Amino acid sequence: MLRIGPVQLQTNLLLAPIAGYCDLAFRTICREQGGVGLACTDLLSPQGLLRGTATSLDLAQTNDFDKPVGMQLYGAHPTIMADGARWARDHGATVIDINMGCPVDKVCKKDGGSRLLCIPDTAEKIVEAVLGAVGPGSGSGPGGGIPVTAKLRLGWFDDQPVAEWLAPRLVRAGAAMITIHGRTTQQKFSGSVSRAGIRRVVEAVKGEFPRIPVIGNGDVTEAGHVLTMIRETGCDGVMIGRGALSTPWIFRDAWSLQTSGSVPDPPDNAGVLAIMRRYFDLMREYRNDHYAMFQIRRRVSWFAKRLRGPCKKFRERVRVAPDPEAVYEAIDAYVSDAHAADEIDADAARVE
Repeated sequence: MLRIGPVQLQTNLLLAPIAGYCDLAFRTICREQGGVGLACTDLLSPQGLLRGTATSLDLAQTNDFDKPVGMQLYGAHPTIMADGARWARDHGATVIDINMGCPVDKVCKKDGGSRLLCIPDTAEKIVEAVLGAVGPGSGSGPGGGIPVTAKLRLGWFDDQPVAEWLAPRLVRAGAAMITIHGRTTQQKFSGSVSRAGIRRVVEAVKGEFPRIPVIGNGDVTEAGHVLTMIRETGCDGVMIGRGALSTPWIFRDAWSLQTSGSVPDPPDNAGVLAIMRRYFDLMREYRNDHYAMFQIRRRVSWFAKRLRGPCKKFRERVRVAPDPEAVYEAIDAYVSDAHAADEIDADAARVE
């Protein structure tokens, strides 16, 4: 288990702030499968939160089941980031995370995300400002404040590592946890994660702050990858992002592997479709039908990766579905087809 300042997590597995996907509905289905220690919101603009824009408020939506939850802020102005952190604290955040790893141009061109790796003084000032606003000693929040964390990449350029000396500096400024994605900004999401690079950051932080948790992130798409990440980097826990999109039960599997040495059987087709239906229901409940239809058309191919047997027709039916009823009909039809195929296989086996 993992502790972030005063916050005790039940596992050492974290759901990453996946831009465009990590809404309340998705966080909920991951939590319902089990194994999630902390789930993070999508990237949040502090200006959007403070202005009350609909998009930002939707991204920050949470509830009592969605705990503990990290709200991740991005930006480059310490005062605005501090104000955004106060808003997040007052609206349910358990942890405030500062994004120093997003490589997307629209974030970096405003000196946010991984651009902060190039302006370390600003990165440090942001941690100090946010900590002063919501951290221990701020006089607010449970126990007098909530922890502030930071998520980094290895550096901006492949040949210029930054995180291994910036991470300890951020901890000295008050960060209660460091998450390190094992790629540079130059790589974006190409190539492979450098576990050796993550290990250097872990060693740099632990050499000065042995009790500060460091989380490894990147290229974790199955339960066994969690054990590999921990073994090869020495990290305290693992943050999983894109690997959870098609397998929201990956946290359950990885925690079971760590604690019992075995992985539960994966859901069968009916189980996968039940999770998909639940996700669709939650999006309709938490947002609206328009949002749910847009997202399920994007996500059907992810869920389909875990279906056994032909599913091209099913994917297409969902993609062209004109309304929620048509989505449910497509799911029900696939379940019926799968049952029929199982009966045919069983009959064939008896004949043989």
